[in-house]
Amino acid sequence: MIKFHPTPEHLKQFVEGTLSPVESLMISAHCDMCEHCQHKVDAFTSTFASNEIEEAVESYDPDFDLMLANITQQPAAERAYRPQGIKQATSIELDGKSFELPKTLHRLVKKKGNWSSLVGKLWQSPVDLGCDGVANFIYIEKGGTVPEHTHRGSEMTLVINGEFSDGLNDYDSGDLIYMTGEHTHAPRSDAPEGCLVFSVVDQPLHFTSGLARLLNPFSHLFFR
Repeated sequence: MIKFHPTPEHLKQFVEGTLSPVESLMISAHCDMCEHCQHKVDAFTSTFASNEIEEAVESYDPDFDLMLANITQQPAAERAYRPQGIKQATSIELDGKSFELPKTLHRLVKKKGNWSSLVGKLWQSPVDLGCDGVANFIYIEKGGTVPEHTHRGSEMTLVINGEFSDGLNDYDSGDLIYMTGEHTHAPRSDAPEGCLVFSVVDQPLHFTSGLARLLNPFSHLFFR
C-alpha cells in the first residue's frame, strides 16, 4: 500500500510545469504507480486548463486569427521517420530477476549503466539523466543495508519493487520519499524479493555511523 506521496502543492506545480526536470520525472513515475495522485493530477489539470482558457479569452488578439490562417496554409512538415517493429524496453534485469518499470522510466532503460556490486548486499546501476543530479537504480538484496547516512543536499527515491525500512518508516512499492539534511537513516530490506528503488541525489551522502564514516572522503563515488 502506497503511503508516501508528493504534497498537493508539488502536484499542482507539476501540472503547471514549474518543477525541476528531476522532480517532474520522479512525480510522473510515482503517478504511474499511484491512482490516488493520478486523480489529483487530473483535477489540477482540469482547473489549470480552465484558467488558461479564461486568460486567453480575456487577452484575445484579433491578429491571432490571421497568424493561425497563415500557419495552416503552409505545407505540412514531413513526418519524422520512425522505424517500425522496434519496441521500447520496459524492464531491467539483475542476476536473473526482471523488474517492470513505471511507464515514465521506460526511456531510461537505454541510459542505464552496468550493475556494480557495493558493500552490504547492494547493487547499483547509474543512469544518465542529462541534467543536474546523480541518478541510480539501486537494488537491496534481502538482508542488505545502506550504511547510516544523512544528506548534504536532497534525495528523492521511488520504490519500484519490494519493501524496505530505514529506522524512520517502512516503505512499499510506489512510495515516493524525499530526504534532506534533516534526516538520518539506514535503509534495509528484509523482503524475500529484496527491494529495487530509483534514487536521485544532488550532493554526495554523508555517512554517520561506525566504519562507514571512513567512506565520507569517497562518498561522491558511492552513488555515482
